[in-house]
Amino acid sequence: MEVRSAIDDAALSREAWSVLDANWTGSATVPAPGLYPHQWNWDATLVAVGLARCDPRRAGTELLSLMAGQWSTGMVPHIVFQPARTEGYFPGPSVWRSQEHPASPNRVATSGLTQPPLHALAVWRVWRYAADRDEAAALVRRLYPMLAAQHDYLAGTRDLGGGGLAAIVHPWESGMDDSPAWDAPMAALPPIHHAYRRGGPPSHHLDTYQDRFIWLATRYRDTGYDGAYLREDHPFAVEDPMFNGIWLASCQMLAEMAPVAGADPGPYREAAERIRAGLLERLWADGVFRSRDLRSGRLSSVCTVGCFGPMLDPGLPSDRVERLVSVLESPRFMGAAGYPVPSCEIRAAQFDRSRYWRGPSWVNTNWLLRQALAVHGLTEAAGLLGAATLRMVRQAGFRECFDPFDGSGRGGRDFSWSAALTLDLLTDNVAP
Repeated sequence: MEVRSAIDDAALSREAWSVLDANWTGSATVPAPGLYPHQWNWDATLVAVGLARCDPRRAGTELLSLMAGQWSTGMVPHIVFQPARTEGYFPGPSVWRSQEHPASPNRVATSGLTQPPLHALAVWRVWRYAADRDEAAALVRRLYPMLAAQHDYLAGTRDLGGGGLAAIVHPWESGMDDSPAWDAPMAALPPIHHAYRRGGPPSHHLDTYQDRFIWLATRYRDTGYDGAYLREDHPFAVEDPMFNGIWLASCQMLAEMAPVAGADPGPYREAAERIRAGLLERLWADGVFRSRDLRSGRLSSVCTVGCFGPMLDPGLPSDRVERLVSVLESPRFMGAAGYPVPSCEIRAAQFDRSRYWRGPSWVNTNWLLRQALAVHGLTEAAGLLGAATLRMVRQAGFRECFDPFDGSGRGGRDFSWSAALTLDLLTDNVAP
């Protein structure tokens, strides 16, 4: 279904609901018809975030469906496969082989990677805004042990640098797959002589970026998804500021919801402080947060939208917030873009307005930055960013991403997180 331009909020809301209903499987929301036929972690959680105020029950169902794929290690996989839709999708369950691993859930095929741990923030929003307080509290009590296990997994298995931050071990784990922030660590990988092709066995061909994605995933798989291997031998390990900024925010939400779940908030407050210290000590450079390649020890030379993720922390020092906002509003990002926020700084050599995460603007990162601005009391800037995002959607529909200069839609159509987060933006209520 092609989304028409909406002339008012009510029409735009109806269009958004049409997209979400069309992408609903009965228990989960697929990101886009045909293109992404399964439940993605990042996408499902953002759908739940967007629906928390307008349909908290469906938001809770979305989260429960995703958490059915959680491994006993606490890892929440980046894809939960829909059994009826696996034919023709690559890389599908036969590549990941999750069901051969004793920690994976029974009867649920998943990938072996994770994605940004936004889940506690999504649960908090359902709990915070639900009209039925008892039902919302029951959801918190049901999900809280799963969220705690996820936190323990990140703290215990993914602090590969020993500085209190979680490392991603594949670009897919960032949710921003093709970001130029991963160019240097990906270029440092050994030559890839073969990789899996869609619909066939390994074959000799050119060493492409996508080949390296598959090689990294299958190399990790062939170790039995071993955490010790990640620490000692895995060639890609990066501390990402967006991933860790989201983790910090989720730790704070776990602390806030702890009394409802009968848990101790103290460990999560302490974890948030450790992550904040790690971000400031390890990733801050030249007025922004930058990703750190743990294998080379170097910080990324390019500034991307992920550099602003730690602004989700209300405890971030005010001088750092001021520096980040000045960069965000400068011609490097919003100052030269008609439709914010470009996913890569415009002046960088790596900027490409047509390639995923190397230039286009995205509704999900706009929403996250809007929340970050509001957290620090910058309500006028947050309102302007929200209005610009709605203008982008009204013009081009619920696209996967958008050209930052002319606002034209790019990527998939009828994209679920764009629709769900539009519904939240239409409430015109910036959460504290």
